[in-house]
Amino acid sequence: MTITLIGYGEVGRILAEDLRRQDLAVTAFDLKLHGEAGEPLREHALLNGVTLADSHAAAVRGAELVISAVTASQAVPVAQACAPGLAAGCFFLDFNSASPGAKIRAAEHVNAVGGRYVEGAVMTSIPPYRIKVPLLLGGPDAAALAPRLEAYGFAAQVADDRLGVASATKMCRSVMIKGLEAMVIESFTTARHYGVEDAVIASLRETFPGIDWEKQAAYFFQRVIEHGRRRSEEVREVAETVREAGLAPCSAAGTAERQAWMADLADGGVFGRRGTPGFARSADWRTEADRILAHLTPKDRR
Repeated sequence: MTITLIGYGEVGRILAEDLRRQDLAVTAFDLKLHGEAGEPLREHALLNGVTLADSHAAAVRGAELVISAVTASQAVPVAQACAPGLAAGCFFLDFNSASPGAKIRAAEHVNAVGGRYVEGAVMTSIPPYRIKVPLLLGGPDAAALAPRLEAYGFAAQVADDRLGVASATKMCRSVMIKGLEAMVIESFTTARHYGVEDAVIASLRETFPGIDWEKQAAYFFQRVIEHGRRRSEEVREVAETVREAGLAPCSAAGTAERQAWMADLADGGVFGRRGTPGFARSADWRTEADRILAHLTPKDRR
């Protein structure tokens, strides 16, 4: 099977490495490939034997499987951009964290040209699991694609033959997981300001004895600092999922705002410069909380 990756960020590069280890032909395209920002991506592709294309349509031409792994807001535009180059019968696996409504709209573009759209809901962080990350599939062609993915090492499970079910599962989970990240950052940074962090953690440990709050907080801070922009976009899709159900997304909207705020701080260099050893790598969440507190202006403190 000839495989194309649309999106060559962290997820795309991990999948490329694991697929190339099986001597599979892999082509990739990413909007960031051109220019200085694309240099690490081009180097990675050269090192791993990945062919780079110069457009969406060129990348998918001749592919039997296309995996879209971009930011949540680009799920539908990417499906639309890829559609003109898709061959009839080509599987289009949408890895993106988008709402059920967005997945259905993306499917319309792919299926209109004879492609076979399958939604994919990634159910936890990819880096620890890599290609074996738990993956829910949805849509009429999910059952046909599942055994092919399993043969390449994916841990894929068909959730439903209806589009939107797998994504709804993912999005509802993210209300909790991404919300917990935002709550821990907000709670622990505030506690650090008042000097009560140890008391707060002791109380949480008593209430939730199965969670190592020190370790969990360090992980949450690092993940949001490094991937807050992508996470904020995902949570905006989570909020849209809540709206599609008829509810006001009070929690999800606040989570998206906090994640984006952290991304702004990271882009502004509060946590060090990306690519340098000091960037967001502390095993103690207090280091990052102190950086946040030191950066806050009187306006921020209101």
